[in-house]
Amino acid sequence: MSSSSDQQIQKLDEIGATYEIIQIDPQFSDTAAFCETYHYPLEQTCNTIIVTSKRGPKKYAACVILAHTRLDVNKRVTILLSTTKASFAPAEEVKELTGMELGGVTPLGLPAGLPLYIDDRVMEAPWVILGGGSRKIKIKIKPEVLVQLGGQVIPELALVVPSH
Repeated sequence: MSSSSDQQIQKLDEIGATYEIIQIDPQFSDTAAFCETYHYPLEQTCNTIIVTSKRGPKKYAACVILAHTRLDVNKRVTILLSTTKASFAPAEEVKELTGMELGGVTPLGLPAGLPLYIDDRVMEAPWVILGGGSRKIKIKIKPEVLVQLGGQVIPELALVVPSH
């Protein structure tokens, strides 16, 4: 495991969380590929998305949503960040801010002061899969752990993506 992953695990151990480490092939770390390859449901697999303001002072937030939903950046996130425009942070900014690559971003061990917003649907699942800090692992936990880590549950942070 990478030192970034080790830090995430240490954080979970510090709060006494129960978790399972899932070793994966890094080429399957993106959510859709992970779910298809390892047979986990989209409805219990999370994406952690780093969002940034596009106007005014630079602000960031981490948002955790279920893989079958879409982050409501234009309405919910702009209100949370107190900005008029926000978007997904570019991969380079995510790496600089969190030390993690896309496909491995986790809400565990985020930089101090970075708000963590959790879609309320995440909390309804008995367990969820999160990135593990690197593209080589995923972590299976109870969603309550995200609140223990300081996350704020936001109603309808994400929108359900209609199935075709």
